[in-house]
Amino acid sequence: MAPQSRAILFSEMTPPQDVEERFNRWYDEHHIPLRMNAPGFTSAQRYRDGNERNYLAVYEMDTETALQTPRYKEIKSNPSPETREMLGAVSGFTRYLAREISSRDNGNSGFVDSPVLYPVFFDVPPSKLSEFDSWYDEDHVPILLEDKRWLGVRRFEIYDGEPGRYNRLALHYLSDREVLESDARKRARETPWRARLAQEPWFKGHYLIFDRLGDRFRPAAHAA
Repeated sequence: MAPQSRAILFSEMTPPQDVEERFNRWYDEHHIPLRMNAPGFTSAQRYRDGNERNYLAVYEMDTETALQTPRYKEIKSNPSPETREMLGAVSGFTRYLAREISSRDNGNSGFVDSPVLYPVFFDVPPSKLSEFDSWYDEDHVPILLEDKRWLGVRRFEIYDGEPGRYNRLALHYLSDREVLESDARKRARETPWRARLAQEPWFKGHYLIFDRLGDRFRPAAHAA
């Protein structure tokens, strides 16, 4: 199915090398499963930044209200001793909450399970949001999708988060890292519309790239 969730929680963290194996076990067997049993959470996918120790989890939610349920508040306010230990040991922590505003794909309904995730953040002045959104959806994304390896793009409004100040996030789902060197991406970055926006002092994206780690987590009632 195409993604139906309307909100995500995007969270990165880097464990110390000496506890990395235990960190991954804790994340897979405790941290994510607790959230998958909370109302409103529909799935989660973990990623790793190549050979680096920077890990990402993207949680899918029906709506942002999933973070306001009594069950989720209980999970957040009563962490286990191991959870306190792990979260106290990590560095590079980020946590962004975002609402989906658009989604396009290349005809592959399962694009959200792509091997590579390419997140792009921007902090757009309120007066420029309409033009930025139009450029991204009408000019930038259609050209990227001309390469079939660019499987899909979901765009989000960030409404809360730390540590960066961003209000727009695009999640690009790729079949491989090499597509970032494709002719389609080159052309998408050379259009007159983008060139005009690139002259603005705020037009400075924050770019990340991750490889999928393991299978997608789902609530027990929906697990295949």
